Amino acid sequence: MHLPSIVQDLAIILVVAAVMTILFRAIRQPVVLGYIVAGFLVGPHFRWFPNLIDSEGVKVWAEIGVIFLLFALGLEFSFKKLARVGAPASVTALFEILGMIGIGFLIGRLFDWGNMDSLFLGGILAISSTTIIIRAFDELGLKTRGFVKLVFGVLIVEDLVAILLMVVLSTVAVTQKFSGLEMGISAFKLVFFLTLWFLLGIFLIPSFLKRARPLLRQETLLIVSVGLCFLMVVLATKVGFSPALGAFIMGSILAETIEAERIEHLIHPLKDLFGAVFFVSVGMLIDPQVLVVYALPILVITLATVFGKLITTTLGALLSGQSLRHSVQAGMSLAQIGEFSFIIASLGLSLKVTSDFLYPIAISVSAVTTFTTPYLIKSADQTVKLLENWLPKNWLASLEKFQSDSSSVDGEGDWKILFKMAAAQIMANMVVVTAVFLIVAQSVLPWLDSKIQESLLSQSLSLGLAILLSAPFLWALSFGRLGGDSLKSLWLGRHFTASIVLLEVFRWSLSLFLCGVLSLRILPVGDLMIGVGILVLVHLFVLSKPLGRLYRWIESRFVDNLHEKEKAAYHKQLPLLAPWDSHLAELRVSSDSMLIGQKFSDLMIRERFGVSIALVERGRRVIPAPGRNEVLYPADILQVIGTDEQINRFREECENLEGEPSAEASGLDYILKPIFIAQDSAYAQKTIRDCGLREATQGLVVGIEKTGQRTLNPGSMTLIEPGNVLWVVGNRKLLELGLR
Repeated sequence: MHLPSIVQDLAIILVVAAVMTILFRAIRQPVVLGYIVAGFLVGPHFRWFPNLIDSEGVKVWAEIGVIFLLFALGLEFSFKKLARVGAPASVTALFEILGMIGIGFLIGRLFDWGNMDSLFLGGILAISSTTIIIRAFDELGLKTRGFVKLVFGVLIVEDLVAILLMVVLSTVAVTQKFSGLEMGISAFKLVFFLTLWFLLGIFLIPSFLKRARPLLRQETLLIVSVGLCFLMVVLATKVGFSPALGAFIMGSILAETIEAERIEHLIHPLKDLFGAVFFVSVGMLIDPQVLVVYALPILVITLATVFGKLITTTLGALLSGQSLRHSVQAGMSLAQIGEFSFIIASLGLSLKVTSDFLYPIAISVSAVTTFTTPYLIKSADQTVKLLENWLPKNWLASLEKFQSDSSSVDGEGDWKILFKMAAAQIMANMVVVTAVFLIVAQSVLPWLDSKIQESLLSQSLSLGLAILLSAPFLWALSFGRLGGDSLKSLWLGRHFTASIVLLEVFRWSLSLFLCGVLSLRILPVGDLMIGVGILVLVHLFVLSKPLGRLYRWIESRFVDNLHEKEKAAYHKQLPLLAPWDSHLAELRVSSDSMLIGQKFSDLMIRERFGVSIALVERGRRVIPAPGRNEVLYPADILQVIGTDEQINRFREECENLEGEPSAEASGLDYILKPIFIAQDSAYAQKTIRDCGLREATQGLVVGIEKTGQRTLNPGSMTLIEPGNVLWVVGNRKLLELGLR
């Protein structure tokens, strides 16, 4: 029987990769490096192993590997996670990325390399390795350190910038120009399609998965998610972007659905398999002779990577208001390159715009910096001490003052909130309206022209269809309400009345201009541009109510889908306090919290926020139903009960409290139990404080039903009457024993 060469090649690749995986696991080194070594062993530059027959077939599998790697990265990414990163991580990441691109380009030019090699070298050096950093933090036990949050935030920003960087580098490679106009057009095109895909994806895909959920077994969900991934890959390629971008975007959309964790679990083996083939293909390009010839550039680039990232990250973190200690720790954690660097290097090769030596140089630098990363992280504290002793005292004082001033900046005002909301709504609706007109102009109009001989009629019908389909979004762009309470507050304050009027005039003018310009794509009669815009605005105003209802339904569905994952997570919180939407959530008291050292009676948490603290875990000690005189200490874990709104308000008000709602209330068998108060009950006709229930059961009354009235977290002086139902939270055994 004839065996396809690709099957034989895969057998060699996977067997050698398996051996290297086991070996590198044994010596506690990243598996990625093992794959690269395996690639070198089966590659054309190592003669003692059987060489691969179908190298082109391996390249196809490697391209699929990149798709799955980026798809899995998108599933872990989530645009909402990016929104929560905050200014410090964003400023740090952008400063570091721009600095390393500049350093890489400068080094390339110093070695007399071409502009493309130098530019791609800058891109290769700009992105740190998430895999290596997470592994180092796990091994060193540093995940709870203060600077780690900053590092993870920088990595999230770097992931997105890496995708954008691939688009920019592709544009430069194709045009062979550094034209600002070309770059501007590419950036606009990228933002347009990213926004459109995100809006449509969030509007359609979560609803589809929700309706199909009873039918989505593991096999079906795998096929659906992979199908969606490759569909977006095709769409991205059709509009001129890389397949990797399409895979990343679909992953980030699916990350917002309730099926995200299941999809991530199902995709993981595929990512590992095809990712292994990709990294093996990377290793196949290593030529020892090239490494010998370029030993000096490898040494220089390695040193530039370590010290360049240390300096740029530290300076970026200091500019964002971080302390010197956290800035240096972050800089020494991010001083390496990894997986994304390989992808950027392979992009240059696939576009045939970079030299063959750049790829093995990137791999060599990555290998060296992978080994140095743990040692750099461990030496961060000592480096900080040396800097504190070496820097002038007035410099250190200035840094501390700058950090203090940065952390004390007030929150956003109403005008800033209004501006952000207006910008987001205007941009989203402009993208949808533009997309509708372009689709009609490029798809519907040619089809109608082929069916109708009269071109004016086909153009008029197409224009009418475009206006009809985009009407709700044009209405929102022109007349939709912006800002909510922020707008009302600004209007009543009368300080920004003129600005609000100007904003409204700008929206109407923008709608008029957009209608006119887009209409020319369908009905190319310049004299009609303004007339069409005015006519559309008039009809939008006349049909304001039905269009408003339709748009609000669309917006409501989009928002529900966007927050579907968080809602599902809250609904999993057990136990629930029926009939109220309340649950237990876990919060950890930070060492910097203002709550530390204060009594519960002084904090008045229940009175101020409506939540109750049902249990305090302090190391191995557990304090159920803590009394009024209990004092909070650093690292206390609180089991808090209340509604979503109350817990969120408590979390926002106490910004130093850290943690997310946990899926279960501690490791204890802690339950919520209803108690019916009979006529002869020992608790009847007594207040909650005086009834002795807390002492008998170590439980906490968190709800009471009486004569149809329901009260969550009732006050301690509430009278318990026969016929009432008390909801008590506490340890199951003690609670059941105390109620016998």
